[in-house]
Amino acid sequence: MRRLLSFFYSIIHLHPQNPPPFLPTFSINPSFSSTFSSMATNPKGPPPEESSDPDDLLCSLSQPHPNPNPNPTPNHSPLLLQPRDDAGSRAERAWAHWEGLGAPRLIVAPMVDNSELPFRMLCRRYGAQAAYTPMLHARIFSENEKYRSMEFTTCKEDRPLFVQFCANDPGTLLEAAKVVEPYCDYVDINLGCPQRIARRGNYGAFLMDNMPLIRSLVEKLACNLQVPVSCKIRIFPDLQDTIAYARMLEEAGCSLLAVHGRTRDEKDGRKFRADWDAIREVKKSVRIPVLANGNIRHMEDVHSCLEHTGADGVLSAETLLENPALFAGFRTAEWRDCGNLDESKNGEDGGLDQADLLEEYLKLCEQYPVPWRIVRSHVHKMLGDWFKVHPEVREEFNRQSKLTFEWLHDMVGKLRNLGGRVPLYANATSTWKATENGFPMSSS
Repeated sequence: MRRLLSFFYSIIHLHPQNPPPFLPTFSINPSFSSTFSSMATNPKGPPPEESSDPDDLLCSLSQPHPNPNPNPTPNHSPLLLQPRDDAGSRAERAWAHWEGLGAPRLIVAPMVDNSELPFRMLCRRYGAQAAYTPMLHARIFSENEKYRSMEFTTCKEDRPLFVQFCANDPGTLLEAAKVVEPYCDYVDINLGCPQRIARRGNYGAFLMDNMPLIRSLVEKLACNLQVPVSCKIRIFPDLQDTIAYARMLEEAGCSLLAVHGRTRDEKDGRKFRADWDAIREVKKSVRIPVLANGNIRHMEDVHSCLEHTGADGVLSAETLLENPALFAGFRTAEWRDCGNLDESKNGEDGGLDQADLLEEYLKLCEQYPVPWRIVRSHVHKMLGDWFKVHPEVREEFNRQSKLTFEWLHDMVGKLRNLGGRVPLYANATSTWKATENGFPMSSS
């Protein structure tokens, strides 16, 4: 499991009553595994240690950046969802909030160390209509100021936004949620993480064995927050168990449900296809908005998933890491001829490639600094196809212990000069337009 506890540059101050004009740059970043495990047994946690790994340092510039969002942005339609209210009124308010956000359909899924602010902003430029933060650990977030101020970063344009927490204590979860409430549109509970760290920490998909606890987590937030509660879940092997689970979450006060169509044991997305039939049955069984997660490789999959499941939107994770322009109608060479569309329409060079996207991402990182290890991870994902053509450049990149923006831009230039460009492909019928805030979107 990659290290999560990355102490980011603090772009947003979490005490808006007295926001400072400038925020400092930190280079403290203890490893995920050691700090996470120790805080599970010691709530206060050990004092952070200076890291000697250059990848743990922020990719910040020499001067501090002004805080781009010193005051909280008001939520579009503040709600206080009371589980004791009748189901009809809860559903009406859930839909009013969702529609007030524009009913986004194309959504960046939560990804540990990968759905950070610069990447979210890149995806929004290319059609994403909403996004999740990486999973935040509620206990650490509520009790460790450095984690709190560095791990949760956002800006005015980063909306609609889901802030996701993992937790197994209702009071601790509420304390953490109250901090982010002014800066997001949903507080999301992670009920789907299937990794071993989640088993050891008793959160994510491993709470599926304790329905009363899950219900108490949702009710605690629904009764005490002004923003709605959403939940991201995995399915049970038995469909009826999944339907009962979804209905319980709705009754507890969940206002939006994201359903990953794989079970807790189906961790490999390439080996196990997501069950869209199960997502469709969940959608039929609840009154609140439902999002589908799984099997999204290109826009044809988006359309097929929405049609098959009846879901109100889709999440994408792994595919976006390789192709952040997925929601704008671009696809990688791997999926160039995939689907039922005319191959001649799929196969056109879209005039964009992953190196272009990486250069945009690097510029966003200069604006919103993150640890170099996160940058390094995105470089490997976005330039994976290019590195296959020129493995010697990949090896040189891996040997580079200390990265700089100048070095990375030079590396991209070297790849271009070596030839073998790997374009992204687009449907010939796709059109392109810019939204009012300057972020482009596909209108196909």
